[in-house]
Amino acid sequence: MRIALIGQAAFAEKALEMLHSRGEQVVHVFAPPDAPSGRPDPLTVKARELGLPVSQPRSFKGDEAYRHFVGLDADLAVLAFVTIIVPERLLYAPRFKSICFHPSLLPKRRGASAINWAIINGDAETGVTWFWPDRGIDTGPILIQRAVPIGPDDSTGSLYFNRIFPLGIETLSEAIDLIKSGRAPAIAQDESLASYEPPCRAEHAKIDFSRSAREVYNLVRGCDPQPGAHAALGARRIALYDARLAEPVPGAEAGMIVAIDGNGMKIALNGATMLVKRARFVDTTRKAPPAELAAEGLSPGMRLS
Repeated sequence: MRIALIGQAAFAEKALEMLHSRGEQVVHVFAPPDAPSGRPDPLTVKARELGLPVSQPRSFKGDEAYRHFVGLDADLAVLAFVTIIVPERLLYAPRFKSICFHPSLLPKRRGASAINWAIINGDAETGVTWFWPDRGIDTGPILIQRAVPIGPDDSTGSLYFNRIFPLGIETLSEAIDLIKSGRAPAIAQDESLASYEPPCRAEHAKIDFSRSAREVYNLVRGCDPQPGAHAALGARRIALYDARLAEPVPGAEAGMIVAIDGNGMKIALNGATMLVKRARFVDTTRKAPPAELAAEGLSPGMRLS
């Protein structure tokens, strides 16, 4: 099958590797522009390694991009972790149109931060979906879907890399087989079940210690590794990562740092404590064991707010 691949990062790199190993004819790879540092995206590196034609467009808008895409004479376009807007006329240009990956059980959790919001909101499960994209945001008919349980201590990072990522590649292979066989479904999404959340950014990641321990913990793990759940510590803000819930400390007020040692930093919550193994002040980039931040003024007895 002649395939045009659009994507980025490790997921698209792995999708390309899998398609190539299956013997599919990848006629063109569309990857992001190089980072300001000059470092290319992993998809660009893999495409060049395999000797495949690769473009790095900043936009797919315009007639020139459309003519290029049509000229590829692709049977299918595969959108593997795409953040750039792909116009509808490009999506419909290949013989079998296009399929797109989304890390949720559509129509639930549409949007760019589906995994973050699933954890933040305490969902028991999420999943992977390959669907036929249209002009809407994650609104096209469903091709294939698989559920994934969310563990009580999963972070966005662990859930994505340990379960959603590999299942996404596995189901892509299944989707290609269904399309080749002529048995690929296109199941309309039930709009009555649809939900959409905005990209999870720093303004959504502020910790409110008046909330229950589970709600605070869900926010911390849902924002790990990005954007990092954070709280005020005097005039600065500190972001928290790699956390676990533990037994409460009697008499400790929610938000109080009750201990810092080699195991991490214990913070009192309403009904529990939270052990944080890595933290960073938000005006820095390095995530460090909390004990290493003592020189910057972090100490037991201080209260986060």
